[in-house]
Amino acid sequence: MSEQNTMRAAVIDRLGEADELHLAETARPLRISDEVLVRVVAAGVNPIDVKTRAGRGTSAAIESFPTVLGLDFAGVVEQVPYAAHPLQPGDAVFGMGRYPRGGGSYAEYIAVSSMSVLPKPASLSFAEAAALPVAALTAWGMIVELGKAHQGQRVLVHAGAGGVGHFAVQFARFFGAHVTATGSAGNAEFLRALGAHEVIDYRSERFEERVQDIDVVIDLIGNVHADTGTRSLDVLRPGGLLVNAPTGSWPSMAADAAARGIRATGYSIAPDARTLAVISRLIEQGQVRPHVQRVFPLAEAAEAHRLQESGHVRGKLVLRVDETLE
Repeated sequence: MSEQNTMRAAVIDRLGEADELHLAETARPLRISDEVLVRVVAAGVNPIDVKTRAGRGTSAAIESFPTVLGLDFAGVVEQVPYAAHPLQPGDAVFGMGRYPRGGGSYAEYIAVSSMSVLPKPASLSFAEAAALPVAALTAWGMIVELGKAHQGQRVLVHAGAGGVGHFAVQFARFFGAHVTATGSAGNAEFLRALGAHEVIDYRSERFEERVQDIDVVIDLIGNVHADTGTRSLDVLRPGGLLVNAPTGSWPSMAADAAARGIRATGYSIAPDARTLAVISRLIEQGQVRPHVQRVFPLAEAAEAHRLQESGHVRGKLVLRVDETLE
């Protein structure tokens, strides 16, 4: 295989622990149909990447190994479908792939549908842009599409300082909701700066003793920790809505909620550049901002996964794929 047809990527040869991630030379993706080929500068790290690597998440759809993980990316357009395409070679862009239906973003190149990529906000670095798609689209779907955030609404966001949570707090506040967030005491000021009206330290307080008559709970924990999901039913008003993100964390959610007269649902995102464009406008207006806790070199992808698995990440983690561009 010629050098032009290969690329550097963080791959796994089998499912397992974080140490399975390692650098390797692999085939460079071939752009087809409406796809854009992007030279990746930075790739976001998400909980779904960690779960998939460990044998959960979307691992059942992996067709062969080695495989390149990753959904979020920011980079520079390399190839476009046709000469007059709105995106042109050299444009700074960001977006979300469809791994494992295609190659992942922990690599020097990714080929993605034109419908899933858009110009990078000028105010964001490549690392900040790579932190956006999965987390921001998930938060938008939960807060805006399902929760219908509005003036006077009472919203509780669990794990408000995390990847999805820190966007959920900002979106809910932007649309006028009264926002309560749970988090550690060390993240209290961070959460207030994001727009949370109230912050509850989950280590020293029980949220159900602090809030009641909540309209919408954004549950980013489920029952994997201290029965957070089940306890959330105690704070919702009759007919309120619970939106749960960690799939499989609370198998009896629908039945438990229905028994209490509460609506409950999960949520799955689509890599939709149209919605990301709306979020980009909020970013350019200074209404929303991604927070990147740490940027790792691509060679340290395993270390990034270990930190993600710790459950104590403020905002997002990002892999730096190309050191020559900023």
